[in-house]
Amino acid sequence: MPRKLALLHTSHVVIPAFATLVKEHLDGIEVFHMSDESLIRNTIAAGELTENTIRRVAALVGIARDSGADAVLVTCSSIGKATELAQRQFDFPVLRVDQAMAEKAIELGTRIGVAATLSTTLNPTLELLRDTAAKAGKEVELIPALAKGAFEAVSAGDTAEHDRLLIATLTDLLPKVDVVVLAQASMARVAALLPPGGPPVLSSPELAIRRARSEMEKL
Repeated sequence: MPRKLALLHTSHVVIPAFATLVKEHLDGIEVFHMSDESLIRNTIAAGELTENTIRRVAALVGIARDSGADAVLVTCSSIGKATELAQRQFDFPVLRVDQAMAEKAIELGTRIGVAATLSTTLNPTLELLRDTAAKAGKEVELIPALAKGAFEAVSAGDTAEHDRLLIATLTDLLPKVDVVVLAQASMARVAALLPPGGPPVLSSPELAIRRARSEMEKL
């Protein structure tokens, strides 16, 4: 029987992009999607990841396992810490969407720009990069940049305004750094809209899907 991968989302917005990546990179692996937007909404409302949300993420990972998943990829960076805690509770791969991106960024430079449209994602991404750099024995300087209003725009269906605000933020950030990471999976497509020739701009979805395949091949 083919291996099964569950993708756990906190927004329906990212599902089409991940579905495309699945077709490109996960041939032979069965994939199903789970989505609970209350996870990110509650995190935004609280301004932080709460114990209740942490428990619910673990519960959903358990449901994915009971539904036949051999591995789970959690696609929301804002609940990354909950993903790490879930990793300790289960004996199968529970993957954080931005881990592979963080490792790649540490490889590419020491001045790392971190762009986000949510403060609840920006701070966990900064923490992840610090931890990843420390494990690699490398000193880095992190330069955060928040595209204010962009998340609200895309949530309201105004992708053009989201892209305009994010591109403006990135245009200001790029000259200051060696590499930029896009903290949210929903930001990935904007990288293609930037002019060529600047520092690398990393997004999490494709790197995460590649990591998922690598982990599932070990099973």
